[in-house]
Amino acid sequence: MEIKPKADCRYDLVALGEVMLRLDPEDERLRSARSFRVHEGGAEYNVARNLSRVFGHRTALLSALVDNEIGRLLESLMLEGGVDLEHLRWRPFDGIGRAARNALNFTERGFGPRALLGVSDRAHSAASQLAPGAFDPALIFQQRGARLFHTGAIFAALSPSTATLSSELLRAARASGTRTSFDLNYRASLWQDRGGRDAARALNRELVRHVDLLFGGLEDLRFLCAAEAEPQENDPARELARLLPRLREHASSLQVVAATLTRTHSASRQQIGGLLATNGELHHLPLRDVEVLDRVGSGDAFAAAVLAGELEAREPRTTLALAVAAAELAMSTPGDACRASRAEVEERAAGGEIRAKR
Repeated sequence: MEIKPKADCRYDLVALGEVMLRLDPEDERLRSARSFRVHEGGAEYNVARNLSRVFGHRTALLSALVDNEIGRLLESLMLEGGVDLEHLRWRPFDGIGRAARNALNFTERGFGPRALLGVSDRAHSAASQLAPGAFDPALIFQQRGARLFHTGAIFAALSPSTATLSSELLRAARASGTRTSFDLNYRASLWQDRGGRDAARALNRELVRHVDLLFGGLEDLRFLCAAEAEPQENDPARELARLLPRLREHASSLQVVAATLTRTHSASRQQIGGLLATNGELHHLPLRDVEVLDRVGSGDAFAAAVLAGELEAREPRTTLALAVAAAELAMSTPGDACRASRAEVEERAAGGEIRAKR
């Protein structure tokens, strides 16, 4: 994609999303845990954090928190992540969180035959109450300047107002010449009392009309095209090639599609690969084995690496290799974030031997 010059923008990427305090019982079950390790996390934020900390790009977050000790803990964690919080909105604390609260996410990462389990506690959060007009698009996209704007279906699904805000900022970003990216992450729990899959599909189709770069697994792309019941190609590349014309019916400005490929054998062993369609070409990195410590956030690491490739005008094959490597390394550490360095990602992408470094 043609992207604004770095010298013309304060930010390489601005992300719109909710950040939750993740409470991780580590090796215990949630139901029997007596202590938790805390991380910050949220799909859209994770992309900004990884792009900042792993790849060295300048990122900012559009979100909201309640001004209490939990909110300030999240602020501290995000500052460690290297994300600019100039545009973070603070809501007053009413003493018990009746009007607004900070979202929590309890995550049992699973092991072997025991699957990952996530229990979110995010209703009435400050971020879910964000609405059109919460941020100044002229300040962000024109005065400050942003090369990329990223958001996704999870934030848009939090409430009717976050859906409208997502549309407002996607439109404003594109009008200012900022390229837009969107992750199709579908979470059934966010839609179970709001129209289910049909309502989620309708909203996603509205939002992707304003998107240049689209992320998702093949199941997300099939969902957007209402192709879940259709026979699926055995070859993932052929399946994406079949879906691309239908995706462009809903997203006429679409230039890049990036898809993660996964096959799960157990909570601690799976396979991962990727697809990248750009410039009329389709690149495929087949599935390969990876051992998993914590799979949460691996798709966000994949997305951050693809966006880094676009910002740096890398060859698509190189970008895809970096994206899969970043996803693998994200699964090797606890928490939502990829904690690898750029050098480690590049070494893994190049097929470097895994050897102890002493």
